[in-house]
Amino acid sequence: MSCSPTPERLIQLNERFRIFCEMAEDLSGLQDYPPRPTFSAKDNLCAMGFQARAGSRILEGYRPPFDATPVWRMRQEGMLLLGKTNMDEFGFGTFSTNSGYDVPRNPFDAGRACGGSSGGAAAATSLLEGHVALGVSTGGSISCPASFCGVLGLTPTYGRVSRYGLIDYGNSLDKVGLMTRDSGSLRTWLPVISGPDPKDPTSCVQPMLDLSPRKVERVAVPLEAMQNLGSGVESSFASALKSLQDDHDILVEEVSMPSLKFALSAYYVLATSEASTNLARYCGMRFGVRNSNISQHFNDFFSETRSANFGTEAKRRILLGTYARMVGFRDRYYMKALAVRQLVISEYKRVLNDHDLVLTPTMPFIAPRFADIEKMRPLEAYQADFLTVPPNLAGLPHLSLPCGYIEGMPVGMQAVAPHWEERALLDIAERWTSKFQMRFPEVAR
Repeated sequence: MSCSPTPERLIQLNERFRIFCEMAEDLSGLQDYPPRPTFSAKDNLCAMGFQARAGSRILEGYRPPFDATPVWRMRQEGMLLLGKTNMDEFGFGTFSTNSGYDVPRNPFDAGRACGGSSGGAAAATSLLEGHVALGVSTGGSISCPASFCGVLGLTPTYGRVSRYGLIDYGNSLDKVGLMTRDSGSLRTWLPVISGPDPKDPTSCVQPMLDLSPRKVERVAVPLEAMQNLGSGVESSFASALKSLQDDHDILVEEVSMPSLKFALSAYYVLATSEASTNLARYCGMRFGVRNSNISQHFNDFFSETRSANFGTEAKRRILLGTYARMVGFRDRYYMKALAVRQLVISEYKRVLNDHDLVLTPTMPFIAPRFADIEKMRPLEAYQADFLTVPPNLAGLPHLSLPCGYIEGMPVGMQAVAPHWEERALLDIAERWTSKFQMRFPEVAR
């Protein structure tokens, strides 16, 4: 496929794989010469000229009068924004099946999920050569779909990229990152979206992005991450570790990180607590859908709009988060979760003092079929994130790389670096992709 598909071809791909929830009205820029580089933005990133609905019906009709900072910075570099990509509602999901609009299809097999919550972003990257997708990760929403769709997914350190213009899920967890087909694009576009932004104070304390060479020589593999893996994932990851040792002269050592088994529980307490607070503003008055019956009592007014327009998973997480913050339960759940977060950060720091990276599989299985997802209970879906949640909880930069294929479906390997050390991730990405033969879906024209 050429770097710039025709507008007709892009529309055709979108009809088949449900990549975008909204496409640009004018796609004539695809036929410019020389071709303009293209990018997409997840639906929870504001962009002028598009709705910003975060995959939720409750924000139907909301058109922000400004660009999110990462979107603005990409546009300033001459990038053409193709559209807003489909996602789980407010980022609540692992498979992008909780969307209020449409469910993206995996480019390798349209009967399987793309992963979530940045599923449409991963599908766009997998299908469009030279494309760059802006994704957002809270607990693995870049790494998971990157693994399922066989692309590179970089989640920078928390605070490296401004969150101004992002419709938040969890303020202390959300990070804007990149999905690409090649490591060179990561090195090109990470500096563009990174850097301090006075509109987001959390971005103003970062050190300067250092992309000078840092050769990865020693990596750690936590024993706790090797449990409950699918047999094919385990063997693919083992083969990747052997290749790192034999072909790249990288020392691989097993370590113990006991705190990792507590990270998932702590994440869901903290993330849902923050989500329940963030979503309180969507009540039928200021944003999106508005309740026209203004004669109601305010409780009825708010409840009617929220009941009708929030999806099932959004309601579940609002209830979980509200419960965790209630008087009498805050110390029991929320404060304990904060303590676990500090424990996870300390353990990563201990291991990364002696190693350049921590390596794990990205997901415990390949992209599941939609029929299998329907059979999953919510708790089973949450547990699928046990490998991607720890680095997100700790705010550490991490990268998912394709490391193998099972029945034609990609398997991902996740590398976690110390805070602010994205250059170590770029090094492993460049070295790995120089020898690993990546595959992309062959989609009939």
